[in-house]
Amino acid sequence: MSLYCAIGSPTTELSSQQLQALLSEGLAKLGERRRVLAVPPDETRSHSRAGELTRYVWDYFGDRLQAILPALGTHSAMRPEQLDRMFTGVPHELFRVHHWRTDIETLGEVPAEFIREQSEGKLEYSWPAQVNTLITRGGFDLVLSIGQVVPHEVIGMANYNKNILIGTGGGEGINRSHYLGAVYGMERIMGRADNPVRAVLNYASDHFLGGLPIVYVLTVVGRAEDGRLAVRGLFIGDDAECFYRAAELSLKVNFEVLEEPIRKAVVFLDPHEFHSTWLGNKAVYRTRMALADGAELIILAPGVKEFGEDKTIDALIRKYGYHGTPATVAAVKANPDLANELSAAAHLIHGSSEGRFTITWCPGHLTREEVEGVGFEYRDLKTMLSRYNPERLQHGYNRVDGEDVFFIANPGLGLWAYRDKL
Repeated sequence: MSLYCAIGSPTTELSSQQLQALLSEGLAKLGERRRVLAVPPDETRSHSRAGELTRYVWDYFGDRLQAILPALGTHSAMRPEQLDRMFTGVPHELFRVHHWRTDIETLGEVPAEFIREQSEGKLEYSWPAQVNTLITRGGFDLVLSIGQVVPHEVIGMANYNKNILIGTGGGEGINRSHYLGAVYGMERIMGRADNPVRAVLNYASDHFLGGLPIVYVLTVVGRAEDGRLAVRGLFIGDDAECFYRAAELSLKVNFEVLEEPIRKAVVFLDPHEFHSTWLGNKAVYRTRMALADGAELIILAPGVKEFGEDKTIDALIRKYGYHGTPATVAAVKANPDLANELSAAAHLIHGSSEGRFTITWCPGHLTREEVEGVGFEYRDLKTMLSRYNPERLQHGYNRVDGEDVFFIANPGLGLWAYRDKL
């Protein structure tokens, strides 16, 4: 087990040239590799700099980079213009699409006893370790898993083996891991590198991924004082140390602790990145520990046009809505369609305020009836953009129409909590 690069601090700012040089130095330590597969995230994680790093991998290996498999999870396949935007200059013919319902192989199962222990007795199922068959049967002598470590609602801290086991995983594994995190409690997981979901993935890595030539390339990205995004760290390795080093830095860079709870928060969702509440509810996940009881969360979402990116999941969200943990758990027990899509059930729990604060969606392409039909409040986007103009608001508190409003330009870049909540 090796750590090939571990550079970073809360004040580090790695330039593109430094990123490319550090990546090349790390790859050189791997020795000769002839058939390489890159597994970056999709455009929903464009701020990770994984697109840029994937281009550097292509520059380094040339024809030896045989394929690129974006870790879609259940997200939609990337469109050509998205590939051009994120992976500028990389040939489209290198990209493969992960079909999470069909293109998977089960390598083994984490036993039900382990899940029961991790869930504190709430769940009784086993967990299948599933990955895309391209990883297991593609004949690659290097699988580069590229991405960003940042606080995450399901896994505590994103990336590492999640990129492989969930990002290129199958429906059953995605469903059961998401539901485990939901029933255990999102607020007990977010920002923690060690938690029940990570323990399950680590078990799977230790028992089932050992024979695969996986090397992780992990970034930590934060916001500089002037609002720019800065790469604070780069970590390359083939075991957990790489991840834990990155997670330690991410907590310092991406976790914002407030002295008082927020009464009103406005979150902007970049239309290039967020097209669904499935993704856009990061505005709910990442702010909930900072919001006061009775607070209002306003989500400005010009690109949002659907609830789930998968048609089946979209229909389930419309049918059952975001009505909190007790209602969702009861719906799972009573309805086979939801019980068969546990990631959708987990998402419904994650996206609910549990009645503690109001969630007001201002989407570009959903109607009032659609938004209110799933349990959210609705406001007109044009009106709210006029009042809360993202180009004029600064990160943090702003004075708008006589009240204090906490503005977040991208919820995917951090985690917020007020001190007494921790």
